[in-house]
Amino acid sequence: MNPLLSRLQPYPFERLRELTKDVSPSVDHQPISLGIGEPKHPTPPFIRDALTASLDGLASYPATAGEPALREACAAWVQRRYQVKLNPATQILPVNGSREALFSLAQTVIDPTQHAERGGPVVVCPNPFYQIYEGAALLGGASVAFANSDPARNFAADWSAIDDATWARTQLLYVCSPGNPTGAVMPLSEWERLFALSDRHGFVIASDECYSEIYFRDEAPLGGLEAALKLGRTDFKNLVMLTSLSKRSNVPGMRSGFVAGDAAILKAFLLYRTYHGSAMSPAVQRASVAAWSDETHVVDNRELYRRKFETVTPTLSKVMDVALPDAAFYLWAKVPAHVCGGSDTTFARDLLAQYNVAVLPGSYLAREAHGVNPGAGRVRMALVAGADECVEAARRIVSFIQSYSA
Repeated sequence: MNPLLSRLQPYPFERLRELTKDVSPSVDHQPISLGIGEPKHPTPPFIRDALTASLDGLASYPATAGEPALREACAAWVQRRYQVKLNPATQILPVNGSREALFSLAQTVIDPTQHAERGGPVVVCPNPFYQIYEGAALLGGASVAFANSDPARNFAADWSAIDDATWARTQLLYVCSPGNPTGAVMPLSEWERLFALSDRHGFVIASDECYSEIYFRDEAPLGGLEAALKLGRTDFKNLVMLTSLSKRSNVPGMRSGFVAGDAAILKAFLLYRTYHGSAMSPAVQRASVAAWSDETHVVDNRELYRRKFETVTPTLSKVMDVALPDAAFYLWAKVPAHVCGGSDTTFARDLLAQYNVAVLPGSYLAREAHGVNPGAGRVRMALVAGADECVEAARRIVSFIQSYSA
């Protein structure tokens, strides 16, 4: 067996199942899950119709590069959304959801033979983080360096925690904006700093932007390609962005997204994927064209989230340190010190037992780095259920916390 598999840590939801395996949730309450970030809003009918109308495509092998119509639809969306013009033939590559692309991109980029005399290659990522980043790095033969989030700076990653010697060994940097689980959006100044580091050390920046269309401010979140263009970086050297339809269009089961940016990286990535066997189904491709070409359903979807957050956030903020995020569909809430001793794991277990509400301990989404686990004492709440369920969950959480003050 591949010895690198032994370096992987249990996935957060596996750890949550282990934590709660002996819990018997209260039968007085219907179960509500805020634990998994799986969109629950209905899939727009026109996307389903486009999928079923394209089932004749199942009789053909798809090309790994995707159909021209899909690449053109993705490029057209990038231009509308970010005012960035891309070549559909060389700067767009369809992928089976951003998760598999985030993993396989690392296998394309990482050279495990480099920097052996200094400890081998490094992948840098924010902390807390989407766990695929770490797994991709470890199975690519690299080690991981973490930049902890800073609550005093709206949970921005503290990139200054990475020393020059580590940056010199870095081959890949994962950024996530809007962030999971914090919802933080990177400003242009942060992008400028990271581009300068990439220029100095030659590493690739992978910008995970799967939450870009769920936001609560008047201005849409800044994207990586957009930031590059604003800073005069028209060739997008060493930069790729990854996005998907899962959250934007409520089609997580379709597994559809795309990667865009540096043409040289995408050429190598296409070569890897050709051997990896990761071509997208023709039926999914045609349904994806329909989804990327429509914005009305995206606006409607965003409004559903906006209403939930406008109701739930003030309710929870009465008893917890929690605020409306910049974007994404998570609340990153601090457990009060007098509740469960401030422990995120005890909070999650006891809340499930007493009120049948599932949340994810923040420490499961982070690693101890620089002497601290930045997720400890926090819980992630995914407001993906219906509005009534989310409001009811918030009420139960308030009752749970207030029971410690009685």
